[in-house]
Amino acid sequence: MKISVACDNGMISNHFGHCESFKIYELNQNQVLKSETIPNPGHRRGFLPVFLHEKGVDVIIACGMGRGAIDIFNDKGIEVIVGASGSPDEAIQLYLQGSLKSTGSVCHEHLHQGQCEG
Repeated sequence: MKISVACDNGMISNHFGHCESFKIYELNQNQVLKSETIPNPGHRRGFLPVFLHEKGVDVIIACGMGRGAIDIFNDKGIEVIVGASGSPDEAIQLYLQGSLKSTGSVCHEHLHQGQCEG
């Protein structure tokens, strides 16, 4: 299983599409085997969900995300967790414990500064 977390400055990014990087965790039987950080290749409509799908990601964790990206992830069978904040490592542990749940924080505008609702 692979879980990707949208990050800025080592913390969960406020908005998925405009993050600096993605921290991708590879897991086996709820144990983190390794993680890597890859730069965001750029925000283009519909591109990032396909990019992460091609990387083998099964779950994406972010604070906020647009409805279009959520729909593409859902179409590809990738679980979307939005409304997360703080440390990516802590979010992974909460997810593995079953206590990290999506709040439905959907961004409705491409301004994103304060535009995401929980």
